[in-house]
Amino acid sequence: MAAPDPHRVTSQEALRAFYPDLPGDTSLAKEVDHVHALYRPFIEASPFVVLGTRGAEGLDSSPRGDAPGFVQIADERTLLLPDRRGNNRIDSLRNVVAHPEVSLLFLVPGCNETLRVMGRAHVSVAPDLLARCAHDGIAPRSVLVIAVDKVFFQCGRALIRSGLWEEAVRIDRASLPSVGRILQTLGAERIDGAAYDRELPGRQRRTLY
Repeated sequence: MAAPDPHRVTSQEALRAFYPDLPGDTSLAKEVDHVHALYRPFIEASPFVVLGTRGAEGLDSSPRGDAPGFVQIADERTLLLPDRRGNNRIDSLRNVVAHPEVSLLFLVPGCNETLRVMGRAHVSVAPDLLARCAHDGIAPRSVLVIAVDKVFFQCGRALIRSGLWEEAVRIDRASLPSVGRILQTLGAERIDGAAYDRELPGRQRRTLY
């Protein structure tokens, strides 16, 4: 049996010993239990959000994106997130049906601050909500209705350090394994990777909604 790791932090007390500075007033004053008027513009300007959920198999984070404002503010305590076309794994939706707790991280291009929202969600197929979230007449299959519990902005240090919005940090996509290559290799050669890569751009354009 391996010896216990003496550097592993295993209690709240031990963790706090390494972070003795308590959160300052600015870290606490920014938190509210609703979509405040000052936070509303961040959601309305965001074309991309990371949706965090949990299920029987553990935690999951899933990207969601569309034109700015695609996450609609029904009221100051309710958000509507349409489920656009994807890979049909429905990991997030299955998780929400089992465990309603969700978290969202909103990004706004060019803005180093992000917006964090925590709450509880349910999956709805109500016709009025589907119609409200339709894009060019194409309705989503379902809508996540999110009851907001907590909202606050995250300071910009992470994005500043990463240089996320800077042109200089962008890489050539060809320097990474292609989607087709990944599928062919992990799929034990069942999938023709080269053909998949050739067809992918057109298929994505045709099936965005």
